[in-house]
Amino acid sequence: MTKKKPSKGLEAVAPGESRTVYVANRQVPWAGTEVFIAPEEYPDNTIKSSKYTAWNFIPKNLFEQFRRIANFYFLCVGIIQLSLGDDTPVSPVTSIMPLVFVVFVTAIKQGYEDWLRHKADNEVNKSPVHVIRQDELVEIMSQDIRVGDIVKVQSDESFPCDLVMLSSDDPEGNCHITTASLDGETNLKIHSSVADTAHYNTIPELKSLYAAVECQEPEPDLYRFVGRINIFKSPNEPAAVRTLGPENILLRGARLKNTPYIYGVAVYTGQETKMALNSHVKLGKRSVIEKSMNTYLLFYLFVLLAETSICTALKYWYLGRVGEPWYVGEDTSRRPAFLEGLVDFLAFLVLFNYVIPISLYVTVEFQKFLGSIFISWDIEMYDEKNNLKAQANTSDLNEELGQIDYVFTDKTGTLTENEMRFRQCSINGWQFEEYNSDLVHMTSRVPVSAANMEPDVEDFLVAVALCHTCHVHTNNSSANSTPVKANGPSMETAASFEYQASSPDEKALVEAADRFGITFLGQNRITEGKSAGDFLRVSVRGEERTYELLHILEFDPTRKRMSNIIKLPNGTIRVYTKGAESALLPLCLSGEREKTLFHVNQFAEIGLRTLVYCTRDLTEDQYEDISNKMREARNALQDREEKVNGVINYIEKDFHLLGATGVEDKLQDGVSDTIQALRTAGVKVWVLTGDKQETAVNISHSCTHFQRGMNELYLVQQTTMQQCADTIAQHLKSIKQGRNQHSTADNTRRIQEDNVVTHALVVDGMSLAHILTEHRDLFIELCQQCTAVLCCRMSPLQKAEVVKLMKASPERPITLAIGDGANDCSMIQEAHVGVGIMGKEGRQAVRASDFAFARFQFLKKLMLVHGHYYYIRLATLVQYFFYKNVAFISPQLLFQFYNAYSQTTLYDTAFLTFYNIFFTSLPILLYGLFEQNIKKADLMKNPELYKDIASNRRLDIFHFLYWTILGIWHALVLYYGPMYLFWDAPSLMTNQTMFGNFGLGTFIFTAVVIVVNLKMALETNYWTWLNHFAIWGSIIVYFLFTLVYSAFIFGGFLANHQMYWVFLQLLSSPTVWLALLVLTAVCMVPDVFIKMVFKHIRPSRVQHKQMKMKNKLQQLKTSISTVSEQMLLSVQSSRTTSRATTPNIEGVRYVTRSETAELVTSI
Repeated sequence: MTKKKPSKGLEAVAPGESRTVYVANRQVPWAGTEVFIAPEEYPDNTIKSSKYTAWNFIPKNLFEQFRRIANFYFLCVGIIQLSLGDDTPVSPVTSIMPLVFVVFVTAIKQGYEDWLRHKADNEVNKSPVHVIRQDELVEIMSQDIRVGDIVKVQSDESFPCDLVMLSSDDPEGNCHITTASLDGETNLKIHSSVADTAHYNTIPELKSLYAAVECQEPEPDLYRFVGRINIFKSPNEPAAVRTLGPENILLRGARLKNTPYIYGVAVYTGQETKMALNSHVKLGKRSVIEKSMNTYLLFYLFVLLAETSICTALKYWYLGRVGEPWYVGEDTSRRPAFLEGLVDFLAFLVLFNYVIPISLYVTVEFQKFLGSIFISWDIEMYDEKNNLKAQANTSDLNEELGQIDYVFTDKTGTLTENEMRFRQCSINGWQFEEYNSDLVHMTSRVPVSAANMEPDVEDFLVAVALCHTCHVHTNNSSANSTPVKANGPSMETAASFEYQASSPDEKALVEAADRFGITFLGQNRITEGKSAGDFLRVSVRGEERTYELLHILEFDPTRKRMSNIIKLPNGTIRVYTKGAESALLPLCLSGEREKTLFHVNQFAEIGLRTLVYCTRDLTEDQYEDISNKMREARNALQDREEKVNGVINYIEKDFHLLGATGVEDKLQDGVSDTIQALRTAGVKVWVLTGDKQETAVNISHSCTHFQRGMNELYLVQQTTMQQCADTIAQHLKSIKQGRNQHSTADNTRRIQEDNVVTHALVVDGMSLAHILTEHRDLFIELCQQCTAVLCCRMSPLQKAEVVKLMKASPERPITLAIGDGANDCSMIQEAHVGVGIMGKEGRQAVRASDFAFARFQFLKKLMLVHGHYYYIRLATLVQYFFYKNVAFISPQLLFQFYNAYSQTTLYDTAFLTFYNIFFTSLPILLYGLFEQNIKKADLMKNPELYKDIASNRRLDIFHFLYWTILGIWHALVLYYGPMYLFWDAPSLMTNQTMFGNFGLGTFIFTAVVIVVNLKMALETNYWTWLNHFAIWGSIIVYFLFTLVYSAFIFGGFLANHQMYWVFLQLLSSPTVWLALLVLTAVCMVPDVFIKMVFKHIRPSRVQHKQMKMKNKLQQLKTSISTVSEQMLLSVQSSRTTSRATTPNIEGVRYVTRSETAELVTSI
């Protein structure tokens, strides 16, 4: 492609920073030579979420699977077995076949998941769309859209790519969209085209449109778009340059609503769309169990190498002392000594390698995947009101829910409903509240009406009705209700419309102004003539007024305010601004600042969200200067945001203060109970919010995050690092002394009576900036002394930094972050476990999370029940896998001490191959899915049971040694037991002969299969028919398989001539059955004894609770039995007495009901 000099009207742009897109890929015929970027330079519109293709699935999947340590290890063992040839002690099939099975099953699972992604991609890529090509409207597949194409989208259709809007059915160039699939916001939003292209809304008119869009290169920010469009109208006119912003772009995934059609030019396609750029795979998170599992794996790998080295050394020691047996013959290979030693080492490695469980990873993967489905099936975590069920976005962190030490939660929309209701306001220093839909003066209690509304009140309510970005929509009964267009609703139909807003605060305030007599009626746009512009229509006490909207300075979290520049009906140009009091009050030159600030603090103390309203009048000259500067800043492609912010800061100053509003955001149901339950469970709860300190503290008290009697420590408004350090040191000193400056006599008495000192810490964003710079260690030390921490006035980045700070603290706690908004995504992704709330602030938090549901109260069950079960199941699964392999392979090691280290295998090839695949795998998998060591209701009622599994206690050194020693004990019993029982060569077979080497190995293997399955039965607390089927079925399957295997002679890898008829002869001997019974009992009795001893001497909280329930149940049975006997005696005695004694029987029955009810309640 040849680059040519740009024509007049188009500035050259820096390569790599922006792109030029010609509408319909047409150059301007009269503009001469031009820079033309062919659409082939950009990707097509194909969306690809799949991981594999038909060509790369096998190599790519194999590469990923063999990156796992266990799979790679068994691949190496298989290669070693093949390389050893005749020197290998067991068939290579024993390692290769289980490996192939595991890899095959995992590949099937991953291939199926990727096939589903391919299917979903094809549904999108091959969906029909309409584009204008060669001056005709044609239907093509979505994947064939190219950058520069003019695309037509009709009502209720999704936008197939990112489009710059050109025109619509609306003559003003407006359309209405929903972005629920992007950010979850279901409210309608208005997007628009520039006025110069709004009338190009037919195909013939679009044929005459020559334009070029200059815009930034793709970026993932959904709410940012920087560009401009150059419209070429005629050879004699310069190109019209118009600014493009977020309101002019229609993003892929959004849906057109209430607008018949729109035309737009494709600027970003395929993987460059903002939706695709936001679909990055999150970084993998690893649970503590996975880390422990890898540690165990490395430990047993070390044990394997040690066993191999010792046996190799003992072999050469034995040969040097005794020599080769005479029957072996002379070795004619004459290999070098080093090579001979290496071959022996590798042979022992192959013989003992089964101590590493090959099927562990695939079993864990299936257990996690299937177990995560239970979360979405949990009816108690289903929000019926909004028809939302819980979901698990990942299955890798199920068990981590049982290990949480810290919960970091957002406030608005997470602890609260995010449903706003106007409550109070301050106008010119006077306080008002809403009462029965009237604005009432709080001092005189006189309602404000149209007749007695004072100018200050009217000015304030007009500011509320004008300073917003709300839109008006009709509320007709018809399903095809259309939005308000140019003329807006008439005064007669004003009651029939509703407001749509991106913020619940804005909607609540505009609706409140409507109730008080100042009604926002809608927005008009006039596109032609001297009066062209945007106009806001407002009804003021029944009189309709029209205000011209000159500029909107949108809200951003840095400024913490937004402004509208309005031209009043009398010609005055006025800036209306609203925002946080901390951002606006310092900019006010007039108005009742002190009184308003006092009222704002009062609003915050009762938990209301506050906004301050200000105005500033501009002269014509000032406005012209501002307008020119704003136009230049918004037309800039480089550093546009910085230039625009500079102009905005020039505008937003020297204000007159009008007043402030207080809006209520209610607490969600169950928040207090959930926080209290988490605290009882030993979990520390932190609230991280951007709200002001007073509001946040009040909410913390109302939701019991801060409890009565807590000592509240404040670390706020710290202006220097030294001041911050001194304050932290002072708080630490006061904690050590058992007092602080905020304690009261009542608090001190209560703390002394309870013998517990609890502290709550309040930190603000300003102080946190100093903490994160220099005083991290001091802050961590202070936080560890506090039961509850509240961080207010925080930015999204600071939320993530706090989570990261605590993750890196010396105790290395496991963290969970929960939130509902886009500003919570950073902390959700930073925490070990991220939870998204399906709230009113969109779905960005849900997409970024690991788990998601609709209500904060569901967190209680997610952690206390699901977290408990998942952790118990997986912790037992991991340890059981290593235990059963130790019990299985240790006799192989012991056998070498009695066969002159000849590397002879104790077990048949089939047993080595199928032990972990068929004979012992299903019981532990089903245990991992269904085990419940205590009832769900008891876990919910007794949060302290969560402490039993905290800090990875089921995988600590004690449990590790228990399972390891147990495996060694079972191996010793099952190897030396037959040696002892059969040492004196009693007659075992019906033909009066002893069984041989493979008979001994088969006997031991049979005992191992029975014992390890019985051990699984002993560990199971919650029995289902599936558990019975798996445990007893595995034993039966082993017996049936071995019967068939030993009854016939097979070839290939199952060549079994040495096993022929062996198992049948064993089963025919009563001595074998008796030995199996005795050895099984010897193995299991100590384990049962240990469990009983620990249950009564050192019971866990769960066991203590179970014994307590059992005792109460026994008391209930005894009480019922006693009272029943009393009733029987009373009835018998009543037969011999007069009817006057009858009431005594009723009295006995009454006592019985009350006593029984009391006892049942206590349980």
